Amino acid sequence: MRVNLTLKTGVVAVCLAVSSASSALNLRDAVESAIQTNPEVLVQSNEHLARLHELDQAKAGFKPTIDLTAGIGYENTDNNSTRARGHDWHDLTRKEAALNLRQMLFDGFATRSEVERQNARIESQKQTVDGTSENIGLQAVQLYLQVLRHKDLMALSSENLEAHARIYDQVELRSKSGVGRSSDLSQVRGRRSSASANLLADDVNVKDAETNFLRVVGVLPTALEEVAAVDVLPASQDEAIRMALENHPTLKSADADVAATVAQHEASKQAFYPRFDLELGARYGDDLDGTEGRDDDMTAMLRMRYNLFAGGKDKARSAQTARLINEAKEVRNNTYRQVVESMRLSWAAYEATQQQLTYLENYVTASEKTRGAYAKQFNLGKRTLLDLLDTENELFEARRARVNAWHDNQLAQYRILVAMGKLKEYLGVQLPEIDDDQGKVQMAYAEIADKSVIESEVEPLKAVLEEPVSLMDKKPTTIKNDKNAKAVLAVVDSWKAAWSSQDLNSYLSHYADSFKPRKAKSRMAWEKSRKRIIGGAKWIKLKLDNIKVTVDGQGAVVDFTQRYNSNVYSDVSEKRLRLIQVSGSWKIVEESNR
Repeated sequence: MRVNLTLKTGVVAVCLAVSSASSALNLRDAVESAIQTNPEVLVQSNEHLARLHELDQAKAGFKPTIDLTAGIGYENTDNNSTRARGHDWHDLTRKEAALNLRQMLFDGFATRSEVERQNARIESQKQTVDGTSENIGLQAVQLYLQVLRHKDLMALSSENLEAHARIYDQVELRSKSGVGRSSDLSQVRGRRSSASANLLADDVNVKDAETNFLRVVGVLPTALEEVAAVDVLPASQDEAIRMALENHPTLKSADADVAATVAQHEASKQAFYPRFDLELGARYGDDLDGTEGRDDDMTAMLRMRYNLFAGGKDKARSAQTARLINEAKEVRNNTYRQVVESMRLSWAAYEATQQQLTYLENYVTASEKTRGAYAKQFNLGKRTLLDLLDTENELFEARRARVNAWHDNQLAQYRILVAMGKLKEYLGVQLPEIDDDQGKVQMAYAEIADKSVIESEVEPLKAVLEEPVSLMDKKPTTIKNDKNAKAVLAVVDSWKAAWSSQDLNSYLSHYADSFKPRKAKSRMAWEKSRKRIIGGAKWIKLKLDNIKVTVDGQGAVVDFTQRYNSNVYSDVSEKRLRLIQVSGSWKIVEESNR
């Protein structure tokens, strides 16, 4: 049962090249890189190959042994032959050589039992490699999701900080106009500082996740793709446990260890049997034992060796190996319980997070509606600033809880796969092959050890930290013809906020009925496209710079630099919006890139 476990240098090179390439990294590539290059897997793989050679050693017991001996040296002899010739002591130069062949015919089944033991040990180690690779694969999945989780949480913190910045601007304007209180500014400033601290904490978490990812996977988490739900999960916990007990590599390894101890016990009985060998020999001698001249012989012997008493050692050895069988069985029984426990915990986590997601989706929807209603009531003076800030914070926490539950649910699905020993099969990942030159893997790892891709990916999310706290400190917007310009800016700001918060109904309401998209065939096709893109992103970050507004009668033109970032796409473009007044409100009729 020889299983080739080898890691070609080319495979490693492909895996490590992913880290330096600009293309996205998917979950399968990450797991494959971890399994192919992680030292823990490679240690077990080398152990498996070592046991294959131990099997060859055991099989050598079935084959003959051939020994050649030769010697030359000084001999001084005093025996009956030398004394009969009148020499008490006789000096000669002794020369001898011998060739002996021994073939085992019967050794009490010791060799056969040792071969069976080594086969069982190989199977055990093969399953250990499989189990270790599954566990390392799960670590890769967990860290992959961890990077995505903390990036999503950081995006929420960035959006939360922007929301507090907008509230601060609103309260500052009210305060300067004499409507608001100066204490309100202090309250918002404190909440905004707290939001800034949350964003920086999430930034550290993202970088920690990148470091952990690099340690296990061996590559940098470059533009990670979203993780799809597992579509091969069992229908019930009972079925999942049954599949785990049938397929879990650690349990198979424990079964193989039991078989190895049984074979070891059988081998210990060889001492109670005689041993038979066929021995063929040829000997050449010259000047041996005080007699000058040649002394040669050839033999063909059937020899029996039988130990009659060894002080009780052989009996004790047999008793010891019998106890080792019981020990191995109990280890297997404990493994059985651990496999069941792991599956039950994984399944419980999967079901719980599945149910939580439904409630959290409702929680987020309700919090968004409450936030919108409280904002309108605050503008009318029917809600306090504290009410508005509390609803903003509640929405922030609701969205974070939803993100955490979603990633926990994804991880639980892959934990179930690992509990069944099916992760590699599901992702289509192979066990590594071992090359004699593994140093290349470490050299490739060393080249990226001090690199980072996360800093550039999350940098746009921290841009809000650089924004001035007060409206008075912000870079003024260029406005030509001040008539209605502030109203136009307010509409553009509302359009940006709706897009950033992925409020599709509010976003589409900013476009006039006469709006004609440039690329889409119809207004309906454009709306479907926008719903798919905006609704499909997990988060969106939008920033407008260098805004220039020109109002001419019933029309207005707004030029700006748009910086768009989401979990799936980033872009910077020069943009122009044309707006007209419709029933007293400004609506977008044309949208283009300059």
